[in-house]
This record gives sequence, structure tokens and C-alpha cells, in this order.
Amino acid sequence: MTKESASTTRFGLIGTGRITRRLVADIQSTSGCEVTAVASRTMERAQWCASQYAIAEAVQGYENLLSRDDVDAVYLSLPPSLHRQWCVAAAEAGKSILCEKPLAMNSAEVAQINDACRQHGVRWLDATGWLHHPRTAAFADLIRGGRLGTVRHISVAISFFEPFQSGEHRLQRELGGGCVLDLGWYACGVARFAFGKPCRDVMATAVYRGDVPIRCTAVLRFDDDLSATISCGYDTATRKWFEIAGSDASLICDDFSRPWPDKPARCWIHDASGKVDQLDFEGHQEIRMIETLIGEDDLASLHAQAIDTQAMVDAINRSLETSSAQEPTSCI
Repeated sequence: MTKESASTTRFGLIGTGRITRRLVADIQSTSGCEVTAVASRTMERAQWCASQYAIAEAVQGYENLLSRDDVDAVYLSLPPSLHRQWCVAAAEAGKSILCEKPLAMNSAEVAQINDACRQHGVRWLDATGWLHHPRTAAFADLIRGGRLGTVRHISVAISFFEPFQSGEHRLQRELGGGCVLDLGWYACGVARFAFGKPCRDVMATAVYRGDVPIRCTAVLRFDDDLSATISCGYDTATRKWFEIAGSDASLICDDFSRPWPDKPARCWIHDASGKVDQLDFEGHQEIRMIETLIGEDDLASLHAQAIDTQAMVDAINRSLETSSAQEPTSCI
């Protein structure tokens, strides 16, 4: 088959997990997009997903999906340990790529993905939806437009209590498990977005379940005396908030990663006098993300955001690996 229309992008799904099932409706709802095939390791699983979401073709094996000529782009939602392999394979097959976060296990793998996409002329994005919400553009205007004064510190907290399923990859270190690669991606991403650069160094500590961190706290230091504190984990109630603190006011959001379903996408400005202004927004971040991937806009700034975010996550993991050798300072 040939591509039906220059205005239609046909997606294939690589992976059939919970997050795939959530995004498939967004792809199907995006103008100029359709989902033509879904692949899993087993035909039974692929057929189940295809029947659930009215997808025409079920495919056994990811390589078989990449060889199809009715697939122009892929949405990849495998465990992080498989992202590099299948993103590179998709690039070599000439498919545009929307890859779930974290983009890879580490920065070296991210570089391989980016290089493969450059070599084969393929567009790619990490599926970090909040970056594409209209509210996020307003965040940037507030930060860079001077409403907050000089921005100096950021606090971010993101957590979900026990969000696990049977065979959960987030509890398996070798698959990229743990809260740092998962939720830390969001937290580090806020700091990188606000400051426009990666951190200089990190001090981190964590609580573990087996060999994976299930709660992490970190202090990030940036050039120009900028700083951030982040908290992420799987053993506290749902949190998805940040405060971006400037010399004149703070920008606060309590649902940055995904707006609460029963409330407008919102944020607040708290100034030094105690005055609070609430700003409300409309928009669908996942659909805008998909539109960005299939469009023609330059993706360089979003690539830099992802590459630097991965570097910051790597720094937290390195800090955790060496923290056992650090002697804490007694409070007594």
C-alpha cells in the first residue's frame, strides 16, 4: 500500500500497555492522523488491543510493524530498557517517532537515538505532554517576561501512590524501573524548562524497594546561583505541582504534568504582598504534541529539552550511586 494522502499520518503502536491505551484515542482524535496497526510480542495481545480500539491490523513482533508500508510513524511505549533499540530501528525504517518518557536509560542511548534520526531524516519527540499545553507557553512568558522578577529557585513534587500492575516494569531495575527515570523526568524537566539549561551538580537521596528507588529527593544547583529541589515517588499521594520563585512573585501550578480532569488548566501568581491571581487555560496537550510531531516546525528546542532532561536524570542516578559513601551531617 502507499500513503493515502500527504495530509494523513498513519501511526503504528509498538507496545500495548496501559499508557498506550490512553494515547491511542488521542492519536485517533488528531486531525490528519489514524492508527493503522498495533504490534505486541504475541499475536493474542496485539489482537486484543486492536479489537479494543478499532485498529485494522494486529501484528506479532515489532520488526514486522516497522516493515509495513501503511505505517508512517510509531508511538513507542515499551519499558525504557527497550527504547534505544526500537527507536533506532524505527529511524532506520524511516518512521517518525513519538517515544514515551524517559527517552532512554541514559544520555549515551539518547545520543544514539538522536543520531539515528538525524542520519535517516526522521522526526522524533519524547511524549512529555505538558510541554505542549497552551498553559506551558504562558509559563514561559511569565518567567521570561519579568512578571516574577528574577527567577532564582524552583520546587517540584510529583508522585503517585503505588501505581503498579502485575509484572510492573517500574519495579525492575534492569527494565529502567524506579521513580527517578519515571517521575524524575517530569521534575527535572520543569527545572530545565524554567532555567533553559541543565543543572551543574546534584545531591540526591532515596528510599528503595529492593534495588529501585521508590522515593527520591534531590537538590539541583545551576550556574548563576540558581537552584531547584525535587521530590518524586511512589509511596505518597498524588502530587504534580511546582513553584517557580522569583524576586517579585512566584508562579505556582498544582497539576503541571496533566490538568485535573474536573478543573480548568490553571496556575497562580503569588506576589510579595500576598495578592494572588489565578489564570485559566484551555487545550489538549497530547493532541498538540502529536500535531507538533507530524507538523513542520523545527523541533530543535524540544530535542534540547529532552537531551538536557536525560542528563539531569543521569546526574541524580550518579548521585544516588555514590551517596552511600557520603557522611551525613548530624543535626544533634
